Amino acid sequence: MTDRIAFARALRREQTPAERAFWALLHPWRERGVHWRRQAPIGPYVVDFCCKSLKLVVEIDGDSHFSDAGVLRDDVRTAYLRQRGFEVLRFTNVDVLESDEGVFDILRGLLGEPDA
Repeated sequence: MTDRIAFARALRREQTPAERAFWALLHPWRERGVHWRRQAPIGPYVVDFCCKSLKLVVEIDGDSHFSDAGVLRDDVRTAYLRQRGFEVLRFTNVDVLESDEGVFDILRGLLGEPDA
């Protein structure tokens, strides 16, 4: 357990540019009181972003996720999270860095208007 927590803390300190950009996209909802965690341990996994009250996990996928092995690992991870009641939403690094308005629109569809 301690190793997973230490690993999550290290990931929080060393966020990718896409993870930093996504965290900024969440800002309006966080300001409204929707609690999000970065690099949150859930079972044997550390997820990129989690809103436990909404049972929503968001993963930001880089290149390693698009190999056969990466897809298989993600499928197993997603199944585990869904079995525990979480909805899993995935964006690529490119989605977040180059299509942030589209990502924001998807979040707005799931989370509602941020200023409501």
